[in-house]
Amino acid sequence: MPLSRFEISNLDAVEWLKKIPKNSIDLVITDPPYESLEKYRAIGTTTRLKNSKSSSNEWFNIFPNSRFEELLIEIYRVLKDNTHFYLFCDQETAFVIKPLAESLGFKFWKPLIWDKVNIGMGYHYRARYEFILFFEKGKKKLNDLSVPDILEVKRVHRGYPTEKPVELSEILINQSSKVGDVICDPFMGSASVGRAAIKNNRIFLGCDQSLDAYKLALKNLEKEYDSKE
Repeated sequence: MPLSRFEISNLDAVEWLKKIPKNSIDLVITDPPYESLEKYRAIGTTTRLKNSKSSSNEWFNIFPNSRFEELLIEIYRVLKDNTHFYLFCDQETAFVIKPLAESLGFKFWKPLIWDKVNIGMGYHYRARYEFILFFEKGKKKLNDLSVPDILEVKRVHRGYPTEKPVELSEILINQSSKVGDVICDPFMGSASVGRAAIKNNRIFLGCDQSLDAYKLALKNLEKEYDSKE
């Protein structure tokens, strides 16, 4: 029997976090549907977020910049002391998140760069990377100091909108947690973080306000869990 298990919910991210006990999470990795996605979608540079059979705007609602403070307050509260927190975002959202997180007690180390290998959409220097903001609550060493700050992992094609590769989440999980730790993602989408947690014998707690995303995540997590038995 594998050491890992999971529990997921279909709720608003902040309201869900409020239900989690203080100082009970070992690592948070998340990818909020940040506000600037609307701008890219409006000018047609984010085709993966358009309504279609393969991806649908209805699968998630934009999380506005005005709510990031309440989100970060809850993430800080639920994290144990001496833990890490990773947040995926673009360059615009990074300028919003960094000062807010620091004002609430997080130490900001640096933006990691996810190199997607293949270029995406755009007009001015087409996008090939995404930021992963690396924060710390207290003081915690990484498990492997030889890992570079540019993580080269091919992006997911024809997956859930903005889906992240499981392999990418595995790097972060193995860097910032140990077997049996509790990994949390309040914007789980299709649960790539959860799948990575299960593969590496961690416990996963996830949430998404989209019922379709919740159903897909449950299917993916059950499949991942069953493969370990």
